[in-house]
Amino acid sequence: MGASGEAPHTVSSNFKHEPVLLVESLDQLALSPGAVVVDGTVGGGGHAAAILERTAPTGHLIGLDRDADALEAARTRLAPFAERAHLAQESFRDLARVVRDLDFAPVDGVLLDLGVSSHQLDRAARGFRFGAETAADTPLDMRMDTSGGETAAELVARATVEQLEEWFRAYGELPGARRLARAIVAARDERPIATAANLVDVIERAGIGRGRRHHPATLVFQALRIAVNDELEALERGLEGAAQILRPGGRLVVIAYHSLEDRIVKHRLREGARSCTCPPAQPVCTCDTVPVWRVVTRRPVRPATDEERANPRARSARLRAALRLPEAA
Repeated sequence: MGASGEAPHTVSSNFKHEPVLLVESLDQLALSPGAVVVDGTVGGGGHAAAILERTAPTGHLIGLDRDADALEAARTRLAPFAERAHLAQESFRDLARVVRDLDFAPVDGVLLDLGVSSHQLDRAARGFRFGAETAADTPLDMRMDTSGGETAAELVARATVEQLEEWFRAYGELPGARRLARAIVAARDERPIATAANLVDVIERAGIGRGRRHHPATLVFQALRIAVNDELEALERGLEGAAQILRPGGRLVVIAYHSLEDRIVKHRLREGARSCTCPPAQPVCTCDTVPVWRVVTRRPVRPATDEERANPRARSARLRAALRLPEAA
């Protein structure tokens, strides 16, 4: 079923993704028996299984994921919950449509656990990593959904200097973005940039990120992954969709792993919590703005030290939550 060609049982048994901030997510969702919850990034089903347990015996979960391997693993993990789990290979940008098509709107909770799973990072064939031991055999793919769309290699092959610079600057916050963009365009004229090793070689020869604590390829790969999967636009649409399908009093929980995602979530929730958008100098409010959210996490919730020790990839996680307010009367 997965694009890798692996047998279903192999994919499911090898799919590893420890649910991050699990207890905190469940607490913020404030679940009760019978609740209907959307897990927009179901992954291996870790959060989903806990949600289904918490909402037993009659609660339902709608689980979305763009990754066919993830859904395969989730089906195995959630099989004991039978007809209470509803899975679909979809992006969470379309969660409102999916929920309405399944006739489950309004729902009681929406969870978005953003980023890349450990399984995706650890499988070199997916192209999300650049470790020296596998870089030569790692294709520049980076697609969450391997059934279609452009790969990172195809994006790099056709993008202009200006496009590459914009991605590296906006999505990677990379110093030297223009220099690297020019170096890539020059290098691809000599040979295709088709593997992680090819790209890392260009980064190093361009002198990007010298003296930094982290390898500069980390930011480059992040930027390309976001561009390939249109992740930030998907997040914006997913937050809008959550507001459309949550019942008044329902909860939205988002776990972000880098500042770009977290900034979008923070700003959108703050904007949605405002009751007035008139200019500050205007003495009387005339905008009739109705707030959508009440933010319930004044500061982002971070993993405890024990979780960070057990799962180092949880260190950058930031959880924000909000409560859906009623529409205007």
